[in-house]
Amino acid sequence: MTLLITDATLITWEDPNRIIEQGALLIENGVIRDVGASAALAARYPDVETLDAQGQIAMPGGICAHTHFYGAYARGLAIPGPAPKDFPEILQRLWWPLDKSLDEQSVRFSALVCLVDAVKHGTTTLIDHHASPNFIDGSLDVIADAVEEAGLRAVLCYEVTDRDGSDKAQAGIAENVRFLRVAQDRPLVSATFGLHASLTLSDKTLEDCVSAANGLDTGFHIHVAEHEADEEDSLHKYGERIAHRLARLGILGPKTIVAHAVHVDKAERAILKDSGTWVSHQPRSNMNNAVGAAAIDTMLAEGFRLALGNDGFSNNMWAEWKAAYLLHKVANRDPRLAQGDAIARMATGHNARLAEVFFPGQVIGTLAPGAVADVILVDYHPFTPLTAGNVPWHIIFGFEASMVTTTIVAGRVLMRDRELLTLDDEAIAAAAHAYAPTVWERYERFAQQALRM
Repeated sequence: MTLLITDATLITWEDPNRIIEQGALLIENGVIRDVGASAALAARYPDVETLDAQGQIAMPGGICAHTHFYGAYARGLAIPGPAPKDFPEILQRLWWPLDKSLDEQSVRFSALVCLVDAVKHGTTTLIDHHASPNFIDGSLDVIADAVEEAGLRAVLCYEVTDRDGSDKAQAGIAENVRFLRVAQDRPLVSATFGLHASLTLSDKTLEDCVSAANGLDTGFHIHVAEHEADEEDSLHKYGERIAHRLARLGILGPKTIVAHAVHVDKAERAILKDSGTWVSHQPRSNMNNAVGAAAIDTMLAEGFRLALGNDGFSNNMWAEWKAAYLLHKVANRDPRLAQGDAIARMATGHNARLAEVFFPGQVIGTLAPGAVADVILVDYHPFTPLTAGNVPWHIIFGFEASMVTTTIVAGRVLMRDRELLTLDDEAIAAAAHAYAPTVWERYERFAQQALRM
């Protein structure tokens, strides 16, 4: 398919970034082939199908470095008993009973509603971290099928944990290994090896994961030090902090994603940085769970591979930009922290380089010849000048998710003028809604059990 987008203000997110007024993009076979002035490209390609942007902004689609599709059924769900007092209680009384409640249907619906959300919000690449201990084998295929139906780009894994017993831990390992092999035949879907967190994984299970991953050219995707309890558990059981433990066991490296890293210390930061490990920051989740604020300014100054995720919140990644921009200022009472250009660097350049780890040989996250055609149109018309240098602040203070009108992935139009073309959002919402009582009933049983423990 060949498509010419004309009459757009292009934000290229090249390095350095460029703004091209009255610009155009030629897309051919899923790749951007030409970029330039709208009049010039229209004259150069007179017989190509045209999409008139009508002065809207055209920019690369958003990328989410860490999410959980399976959390969709938590929206509106009531947790039995008194409100959880801290993050360990939130895990024990919300997330672990919920993931036990998921079956094949709810895994599919959870993925689909999140993918609808992503298309509408212009998030074109998502790195998901899945858990459904009563539906493990084949769970990643269900999600991958939904991703392909949507037409988005995603990286999937299954969360290995010891909390449900050794048999299910081994089943999680097997699901990661199986999917790492079969995902190679899915152009828009990639895979990594999922792990829950240090506090629910024994040395033996982590050693089994490293052994199983041998020869599969993969890293790992794991939560690290989201709350102090994770570090305390590692120190109590193993006499070392988490990053030291993961390094000793061979988990860290340039293909591994560590989510959160809120409570790592200076020595751990050095280990993570020197190993080339990616760290993803999820500010809305960190605020919601009251776990603290990661030292992102310090990490960026130290040269970290620091990316931006949403941890299962809405796939409106601009909301994550805004939260990151505000959280660190108030947490540290310093308005100089988390500046807009730093947030933009994480969300665009760093997230794109992370996505390229899983889609090798492809250029992601820029409007330039040879890059994949993951493009969104945004109906934003600023009343102050828009420049290459001030784009981050326009996004943080001016962009809203409702402004996304068109979403394109690999040259395929998934939404045009706010009309979804690959997914029936009303039918998906209705089916997910109808199935929610079944999931919530199961959750209630598991949550009551957790409350009695």
